[in-house]
Amino acid sequence: MIDFSGGPVTGDLDVTWIHGAPGEPPLQVHRWDEHTYILRQGKAVHWEAPFLYLLFGNERALLIDTGATQDAGRFPLRRTVDGLVDAWLATRPRDGYELTVAHSHSHGDHVAGDPQFADRSHTTVVGREPADVRAFFGLGDRPGEVGRHDLGGRVLDVVAIPGHHPTSIALFDPWTGFLLTGDSVLRGRLYNDDVPASVASFERLVEFAAARPVTHVMGCHIEMTRRPGRDYPLGTKYQPDEPPLPMPPAQLTAVRDAARANPRPGVHGYDDFVLVNGTGPRTMLAFAVRTLRGRLARRLGRG
Repeated sequence: MIDFSGGPVTGDLDVTWIHGAPGEPPLQVHRWDEHTYILRQGKAVHWEAPFLYLLFGNERALLIDTGATQDAGRFPLRRTVDGLVDAWLATRPRDGYELTVAHSHSHGDHVAGDPQFADRSHTTVVGREPADVRAFFGLGDRPGEVGRHDLGGRVLDVVAIPGHHPTSIALFDPWTGFLLTGDSVLRGRLYNDDVPASVASFERLVEFAAARPVTHVMGCHIEMTRRPGRDYPLGTKYQPDEPPLPMPPAQLTAVRDAARANPRPGVHGYDDFVLVNGTGPRTMLAFAVRTLRGRLARRLGRG
C-alpha cells in the first residue's frame, strides 16, 4: 500500500507541450511523478488541444476528461491509458483495479472520448448531467458543499463551480497540491455563460483554495500567448508561444477580482486571461471582433 498522506510532494513540471508543430503525436503524456500523469491532445487532431489528468491511488485511478475526439484511431486515449495503468500495476500488482472516468465539465471537447471506455472492465464513467455529477461526488444541493473521491488513500476534495457550465467542478489533490479547475480558470478565455453563477464560483474557489495547501492551479487549455493581454484566436492550430500550464494560487484571486469588477456582458481582457461574459448579442459581437483582430494580427506577424 502506498502512503499518500505526505503531500504535497514535488514533481516534474519541466515540460514543453505539443502545440501544433508538424509531426507531433496525437497525444502527449507527461509524468509528473509515478502516480500522476498529465496528457495533452495534439492540435493536429483537434484545435482545442485539451489537457487531461490521470491520478493513481491504491484501489483505483481517476481520468479527468476524455478529450475532443471520439475516434480511437486518430486519438488513442484508451490505448494510452491502458498502457499507463498496466505499467503502474506491473510494479504494484493487485486484483480488480478500477478506473473512474470523470469530467471537469460536460462540454464536447472534454467528453468526446468517453465511448472508448464503454466496454472497459472495472470502469465507471461518470454521467454528464448535473445530478449525475453531484450524486457521484456527494456534492448535495448546497453551494460550496465539498464532496470527496477516494482513490484508495489518495482522497480528492471536489466542489461544484457552475457558471462556465452547470456541471463544472474543481478537484483538489492533496498529494500533488494541484487544484484542477477545468475551463473555469485557465490561461485563456473564461467563458462565463452564467455570470452571477461564475462570480459566486470564483468566490467559492478562493475560499476553497485558502483552506488547502494548493501548489498549482491547473486548467484544461492554454489560449494566451506570452505577450500580456494577447490570446490566440479561436480555432488556432499552431501555438508556439504558449505560457506555462500551471498557475499560482493567486490567479484565483485575480480572476475573482476581475469578475467582481466586470460583471457586465462583453469581453474584458487582462494580461493572462480574458473574461467572456454572457452569450447575448453584445458579447458575441465583441468576441467576433476580437477574434478577427487576432487573426489579422497573426497574418501580419504581430501576434
